[in-house]
Amino acid sequence: MSALPVPDTAHLIEMRELTRVYDLGPQQIFALRGVNLIIEPGEYVAIMGPSGSGKSTLMNVIGCLDTPSSGSYLLDGVPVETLNDDELAAIRNKKIGFVFQTFNLLARTTALQNVELPLVYAKISRAERRQLAEEALVAVGLHDRMSHQPNELSGGQRQRVAIARALVNKPSLLLADEPTGNLDSQTGREILDLFQDLHSRGNSIIMVTHEDDVAREAKRIIHIRDGKVKD
Repeated sequence: MSALPVPDTAHLIEMRELTRVYDLGPQQIFALRGVNLIIEPGEYVAIMGPSGSGKSTLMNVIGCLDTPSSGSYLLDGVPVETLNDDELAAIRNKKIGFVFQTFNLLARTTALQNVELPLVYAKISRAERRQLAEEALVAVGLHDRMSHQPNELSGGQRQRVAIARALVNKPSLLLADEPTGNLDSQTGREILDLFQDLHSRGNSIIMVTHEDDVAREAKRIIHIRDGKVKD
């Protein structure tokens, strides 16, 4: 696997005239239409948009789960549109921590083992994996739940494990997709408070949500409609 390109910009995210077009037989679907977007390191941003607006496509491109059809996308100075599949996997593991609505935890493993998983892919030694995973769980307030399996944890605790897993590689960006969507209001409030705490410690956060009150937790709201972005 070739080395990732050397960063050449101070922006965390820089998109220029970015498009994403899907070919469905004879029909073309324009999911993103000339997106221009700059996000700086340390920002806490919410992305909002109605169903079919291009919100999910934008999130997938930001997270290097999908690639642009045209235009440019620099993540930490790395031109994403030039990367092959192996390089995209490497940049996802190194630079992005994902938090999903459905937690996506492995059922028959402990909280600690779930958090260690990205470090296994990164080929970190067993001793260092354990130390980093413990530190991440302490950071999200789960120092006393490390040996518990997901079915022994509440929904909020499971989401905290997922957030610890997202943070364990010390990524450039925490990307959260409807992080409170499966939680009751009180537990959702606790998770949003945790995000505020992580942001205050310098973490860059992009949160995709359709809820106005959740979006207002962020310091900037980006609206997307018909594949176009405007602040």
